[in-house]
Amino acid sequence: MKRHALCACFIALAVLAATAGADDEVPLSKKTWVTPQPIAGVTVSTGKPARVEMKFRVADGYHINSNKPGSELLIATALKFDVPTDIGIGKVTYPPGKDLTLSIAPDQPLNVYTGEFVITALVSAARTATPGDYKVHGGLKYQACNDRACFPPREAPVEFEVKVTRASASSHTVHNPPQSPHVHR
Repeated sequence: MKRHALCACFIALAVLAATAGADDEVPLSKKTWVTPQPIAGVTVSTGKPARVEMKFRVADGYHINSNKPGSELLIATALKFDVPTDIGIGKVTYPPGKDLTLSIAPDQPLNVYTGEFVITALVSAARTATPGDYKVHGGLKYQACNDRACFPPREAPVEFEVKVTRASASSHTVHNPPQSPHVHR
């Protein structure tokens, strides 16, 4: 029964989305609800990961589904990357969302992001990477809603610089244990 109520809720929200925003000056097809903040570049030594922080701002009066919205019927927020050769993106960490209950489905709280939120990721360079500057491109896929409607999914562009340096020689030096002065046969 709860699943049918939730489905009915999302169908109603989808129908409302077609008319929502009609009074806005920006056409719905051009509307963005999430703005990526400038991302500071990251310096990575070959073979050693570094953390990059990506900050986003959800427009006032709106929310987006979190990375774990609480129902398989909802579109989860997800970050995808297109990385240059020899650059890798490791663990992506999403913040916990906030539970939000809407009057249209009071028994089904949604897990959402509002205001500002930060996603972090580990960036690495292969040991064979050529030192230099690389650009990582990607996108944050999200679905925005307000208290009346949910809107078609969008993607906010993400871009940041990765400066690759060589790991220091001392980090690659293998230290041999002291040898016995005795001859072993």
